[in-house]
Amino acid sequence: MKRILALVLMLAMIAALGVTSAFAADNGFVDGKFTETRHITVEIFNRNNDGGTDPTNNVWTEYLKKGMLEKYNVEVEYVSVGRWSEVDDLNNLLAIGDAPDICYTYSAPTILNYAGMGGVIDLAPYLEEYGDYLGDLKALIGAENLFYDKDPATGTVYMLQGAMPNNGRITTFIRADWLAKLNLPVPTTTEQFHDTLVAFRDNAELLLGEDAAKMVPYTTSTDIGWRNDLMSISKVADDISDETLFVYGYDDRHLLYPGYKEGIRVLNSWYNEGLVWKDFALYTDSTEEDNMMKAGYVGAFMHNWDYPFRNGEDSIAANLVRNVGEDAMYIPIDCFENDAGITRKFLGSVVGSDRKSFLPATCDEPLAALLYINFISSVETIKFLQTGLEGTNYVMEGDAYKILPATGEWVKNSGNNIDYTMTCNGLYLGEATDASTALSYPGISAEIVIQANAYSKTNGRIAKHYNVGTIEAENDVGTSLTSKRDALLTKAVTASVDNFDAEWDAGMADYLASGGQDIIDERIEKLAEVYGIEYAK
Repeated sequence: MKRILALVLMLAMIAALGVTSAFAADNGFVDGKFTETRHITVEIFNRNNDGGTDPTNNVWTEYLKKGMLEKYNVEVEYVSVGRWSEVDDLNNLLAIGDAPDICYTYSAPTILNYAGMGGVIDLAPYLEEYGDYLGDLKALIGAENLFYDKDPATGTVYMLQGAMPNNGRITTFIRADWLAKLNLPVPTTTEQFHDTLVAFRDNAELLLGEDAAKMVPYTTSTDIGWRNDLMSISKVADDISDETLFVYGYDDRHLLYPGYKEGIRVLNSWYNEGLVWKDFALYTDSTEEDNMMKAGYVGAFMHNWDYPFRNGEDSIAANLVRNVGEDAMYIPIDCFENDAGITRKFLGSVVGSDRKSFLPATCDEPLAALLYINFISSVETIKFLQTGLEGTNYVMEGDAYKILPATGEWVKNSGNNIDYTMTCNGLYLGEATDASTALSYPGISAEIVIQANAYSKTNGRIAKHYNVGTIEAENDVGTSLTSKRDALLTKAVTASVDNFDAEWDAGMADYLASGGQDIIDERIEKLAEVYGIEYAK
């Protein structure tokens, strides 16, 4: 309530000072460049990396500042926002009227919530007037997607979508050396995967010797939805309709998909069999779990398709070799089949499933802000930010870029510098992309990288995009529903087998009563209103 009151007061102050987000053509913009220098502030994630650089002042920001000044006569200043607290940080900045001129977030409800209170600029007239100057952005996301989020009723556009050229999400990894030691085949079905975990558990002394008590056949975190997605969605019927995926698709962990509960039931069963890390619910970050994997105590896990390869010499893969031996490695597998015998993956669309850029109402340079978004979307800019300095950040092997583990001023605070390429999440190097991806993880076999990436997209399905405008019920409930989802899943997984249904049903009832059901109902209403689709629950 205090946050909303603060925003109302801030908007009243803006109105009193004569600042407005109403469209007006910029007379100081001539032939694609400002006649007088403009100044904008830009959000940048702060990951607080060990060995990283100041995200607001480094070689990458200097490149961007210089480029914007030369091309558009725009000065750029960066403002850091916590990566892991980005929604709360943005909420606070927006509420007090101190948000950067350009903001980005994974949370569309955060944007739409403030847009509904007049706190976000409607970009539609600017896109219409200056669309010809946004060629790089249109080339990246597709010209038709410039208006991806245009409200069909009001015509407003409150955010710009980024692209995810590589939309692979999650892959399952298993210890190849343990399979070899126990003379086990690579699992190709859910049943085989379970039996393999049992074998790891029952042979802990053989596999870990005096560390047998530290055996973790399978690990997960409190982000149950992400970290176990492949198994959970394997219980979703393959013939599920696009309309159903839309109606129940508010949660990006697929919590509401029909059949999902049965996937979590399997995980609950594994937990009670002693196959899942028993202490996962006690930790809120990844440090303890990563350390277990690096030390060689973990048999299998699901995670981002490249997770064990990240961070160069400090990667899980590199540490595993140092701590256990040359043969110790995680290999990707693909084994969770649905009712059609398919290892289905529900993937985000290349456009629409990643970060969204928006301009708060306090931004008094909307055109300059849009030009910045265009500048960082150019092939040349993305290429430099992703590859860096030859000999320091990469070397060429044929036509491919082999990324090196740079340190010092040329270190990247995020993989592929995605915090600066805010409209592009994923390697984007044209024809060199696939070959470069395979060489982007020092010390990791290109074959393993290629396979892990391929498995993350094998049998992928992208739900149809229904542009129904703002779902009012989604406003201001994103964070609270996410917390309830995670709590529900954790309690359900750690419950006794006999108490699983009670925990799930109670948690789901709370989730739905806290706004989840309202979202479902409004999505059904909007399908009928905009597309004439009468969806039966």
